[in-house]
Amino acid sequence: MNMESISQYWESYRNKNNLPYSLPDAWMFGDGSETMGDELAELVVSGVKRATCSAKCIHDIEGEELPVEGQYSIILNGKNEPVCIIQFTKINILPMNEVTQTFATLEGEGDLSYKYWFEEHEKFFRKELSAYNLNFSYDIDLVCQEFKVVDRKTFD
Repeated sequence: MNMESISQYWESYRNKNNLPYSLPDAWMFGDGSETMGDELAELVVSGVKRATCSAKCIHDIEGEELPVEGQYSIILNGKNEPVCIIQFTKINILPMNEVTQTFATLEGEGDLSYKYWFEEHEKFFRKELSAYNLNFSYDIDLVCQEFKVVDRKTFD
């Protein structure tokens, strides 16, 4: 991860918009692979992907604060380069089996169906939880995060 380019990108955006905020978290969507990072970043930049979710128990284990409405994040591609800045617009915690079709569509992946969303997220969370020796359940609490893209990085 090139912290210099991430910092420069944020400072440019922050100054242009007269924001008092310090450097927000910079992260990549997906499983950490370059391919998935690139695919999901492109969905975000293009406006198709406007939501994401994470397992609340992982936040708890890692002592990671939950996102809050209004908070910014810098989204990275598969090469850990900044591609855009998002701002969270809505945060809900709810069991996976209570996620709605609307939210599944906002995640912007696959054929946008609830069935696709549920099957892919089940696979993802089973793998992620197993790394912590935790069992998956259909009522696992998810941190459901809706966001908007507030800036797209232009590349020279």
